[in-house]
Amino acid sequence: MVGEVKEVIVVGGGIGGLAAAYGIAKLGKKVTLLEQAPEFGEVGAGLQVGPNGLRALDALGVLDEVYKLAVFPRRHVFMDALGGKELSAVQFGDSFSDRFGYPYIVIHRSDLHSVLLKACQSLTNVSFLTNHKLASIQEFNDYVELHCENGAVLQAETVIGADGIRSVTRKLVSQAEPVVSQYVAYRFTVPMSEMTINIDWDEKLTWIGPGIHLVQYPVRHKSVINQVAVFKSYKFNENNDDWGTVEELDQMFANSCSTIKESLKFAKSGMITKLYDIEPLEKWSTNRVTLLGDSAHAMLQYLAQGACQALEDAVCLTEKIRANGSNIAKALDDYQQERIPRTAEVQRGARTWGEIKHAEDSVTRLLRDTIMLNRSADDYRYLDWLYKERTVVTV
Repeated sequence: MVGEVKEVIVVGGGIGGLAAAYGIAKLGKKVTLLEQAPEFGEVGAGLQVGPNGLRALDALGVLDEVYKLAVFPRRHVFMDALGGKELSAVQFGDSFSDRFGYPYIVIHRSDLHSVLLKACQSLTNVSFLTNHKLASIQEFNDYVELHCENGAVLQAETVIGADGIRSVTRKLVSQAEPVVSQYVAYRFTVPMSEMTINIDWDEKLTWIGPGIHLVQYPVRHKSVINQVAVFKSYKFNENNDDWGTVEELDQMFANSCSTIKESLKFAKSGMITKLYDIEPLEKWSTNRVTLLGDSAHAMLQYLAQGACQALEDAVCLTEKIRANGSNIAKALDDYQQERIPRTAEVQRGARTWGEIKHAEDSVTRLLRDTIMLNRSADDYRYLDWLYKERTVVTV
């Protein structure tokens, strides 16, 4: 049975959905968070948050709580996965923060999620519905109707679809399907006490090689090392799911240096993810429904911007709703007009950076490595487009 027409429903209780719910609820609107899982939580391990993501968290008013759980790397070091030598680095610290206004952090994904969940729980005008997986959505002149797989039927004046790369909400504006990249990620954490390699854990490392890379950094006050091993699967077949195996992982990293081989001893216990994104969309919004996060702009992880862009979305959407008062259609349109060009640029940039990281041709690798070896650690020109301040208003 359909009850009251809710003011705002946010579909999806991940980082982006929680951030949007919190920002919009602080405007005084009643927000209902819809989550398909039995409880609100986050799957995964480590997460990188650059200055643009921290700026958004600051605008939301939760940055201090995030900082309490974060690790602040001294540098991001790019290493040659085959030879084991340093290729380049980005120096964090004062010069980085002075340029971009904020530092660079790494944090456990569930820790950031927890901060945002607690913020939402602190507001009396946010309600939570778990075990509600969206099955279909239909928009009418005066309301939106949502049908869930558990039989529940809900109605809302406004719906924010933060329901991920396989979004049901997105079907209102696009039939876009996820695009497979042929790459696979093995994500795994290791207690610091079990790490036997000699690495400076005040740094974040990215090892790059032909068709492979490995990212390593500490989380949870450096008690745990987060690692992500990525490789291109040459057994990829769009007609079946039998690719990206542990055997392929071993084969692709067979020529890597001893440090990587030692690190990968733990990979088999990790979470395996096949990597997808979507093509940039031309439209996110209708009169009463819009998209946010991966449902709007799922991207490959090579710029570490998935969560950051979702946080930017949440702050922008909140501001547009505040600026347009009761004119929700105008707010949602202003939001998509501002966000689509930005996120499309980051989606395309992530694809390009993935190709650079994983270059297999020897000439391309030589050119890449030469450029990297000859730049200084405080040369931030290539990061300005991503991290420099944009128009963000405190919510």
